[in-house]
Amino acid sequence: MHTYFEELLPYGLCPAQLLLGFHDFDKRSSTMHAKNAVDVLLREGVVPIVNENDAIDMANFVFGDNDRMAAHVAYHFRADLLVILSDIEGYYDSNPRENPDAKLLKHVHHIPAEALQDEASPNNAFATGGIVTKLKAAQFLLEHERKMFLTSGFDLSLIREYLLDGVHNKGTLFCPAEDK
Repeated sequence: MHTYFEELLPYGLCPAQLLLGFHDFDKRSSTMHAKNAVDVLLREGVVPIVNENDAIDMANFVFGDNDRMAAHVAYHFRADLLVILSDIEGYYDSNPRENPDAKLLKHVHHIPAEALQDEASPNNAFATGGIVTKLKAAQFLLEHERKMFLTSGFDLSLIREYLLDGVHNKGTLFCPAEDK
């Protein structure tokens, strides 16, 4: 949280961590309380940093990764777009770490079932799911007619170009077919 504080300080913004769990999405009243908390933070100019509260949730009732939890937050809190920053520049037609000819898919309207069945494959000690959890998050949003953009968190110019300038050079936009 200190890093978020330092990064947001030059913009006059303050971060606040909001810990949510699986239980926050299982009842309408719980979801509404969480959404109200986010709305208050945003109204006061505070940037909510949402993470899973896995310290208090029971093992059978956790998302287990922030990607799928973020998809639920985006859907239930009516976000226009979920942006996931990762260690890759988007979703490829094959694993770019294994195939140097892998091609970045800029628009995805359908995720093959077999891609959703792969085992989670985190790329570092802090990751929990790799591309599979991102695809599951995207699938959830596609099923609910919502959008998700996946791009690199190491080159923030990519997301800046997309969000602020409408330029889609790299990254993958998951969106319903009629909503290019």
